[in-house]
Amino acid sequence: MNRILILLLIIGLASCTSDDSSTNSNDNFDRSAMMAHLADNIIIPSLVDLQSSLSNLSDRKDDFVVSTDQANLDALRDAYLAAYLKWQRVEMFNIGKAEEIQYSFQMNVFPVDVNNVDDNIINGNYDLTSVNNQDAVGFPALDYMLYGLSSDDVSIRNVYNDSKYKDYLSDLIERMELLTETVLDDWRSGYRDEFVAGTANNATSPINMIVNDFIFYYEKGLRANKIGIPAGVFSNMPLPDRVEGLYSKVYSKQLALNALDAVQDFFNGVSEITPAGTDASLSGYINALEPTHSDALSTSLSSQINSQIDRARVQLNTLDNDLASQVSSDNLAMLQTYDELQRVVVLLKVDMLSVLNISVDYVDADGD
Repeated sequence: MNRILILLLIIGLASCTSDDSSTNSNDNFDRSAMMAHLADNIIIPSLVDLQSSLSNLSDRKDDFVVSTDQANLDALRDAYLAAYLKWQRVEMFNIGKAEEIQYSFQMNVFPVDVNNVDDNIINGNYDLTSVNNQDAVGFPALDYMLYGLSSDDVSIRNVYNDSKYKDYLSDLIERMELLTETVLDDWRSGYRDEFVAGTANNATSPINMIVNDFIFYYEKGLRANKIGIPAGVFSNMPLPDRVEGLYSKVYSKQLALNALDAVQDFFNGVSEITPAGTDASLSGYINALEPTHSDALSTSLSSQINSQIDRARVQLNTLDNDLASQVSSDNLAMLQTYDELQRVVVLLKVDMLSVLNISVDYVDADGD
């Protein structure tokens, strides 16, 4: 009898410690092909696009430093917006070197701390690499520098008669270029191959990490930061000064829409060479696994996710271009937008992770 119990125990242990080199042991989905598509056709090209936009931003900054006229300010602002829109397609990839150097914290912590920025400029002894300056750098700092230094464009241009403001503007953009180059070089110099090969089902494997990063960005970076926090979902009152692109005033909705498009495109594997999407994507992976999943529904999960993202986009499009103005004038519409975005969270964080057999690797502090 004891021998039988021992044998059963051994069999049970063997089944618990079986090879976990794949995220799902009973499927034939080519995860390496998906990871290669994500790396080669989405992540790296997105970083290249951002790098190019930042280079153009630097050139327009140089023009403005030489001549602070209205034409050069307008061109600089256009370049800032173009680069900020490109950033919306990069921020979710908090993996590899980006995670190591806290790339997103140095590029897009908003709202900007204007007192910190002003102190840096006046004192001149700032260190933009310091964690104490994460709320005084990146795109939000540029937003303030290009739109918020004074109440009108003539006055803003006059501020730049002080060379300290030109120096800080230059240092901000130079830092953003350096950070982006560092992340891109890491992908090109070896991390790409590590990423593509990382299809094991464990907490530190690239496939698990990129899926979690994708969901975390959607839940926190998009749903909460861009909509929920300004709308007052996590506080006792609305906070209109917490929107992205606060000082430019008219771009906050555009940035949010671009981020939502980026999330959906990533989910479907949409890229320049696959404009209609591809099966080598998260949606394709779900479709490959769902027929054998015990909870499969008549409407595929990938279709449910895409349909709900589409509904969230329709609601988001009803908002004012200036989300701060929207919060102040009709916050109910912001809360309704948050609700539509939240419905996607459930589909991604519960249903998708269940099908993919991937565990959440971050702590949800929102109480939702």
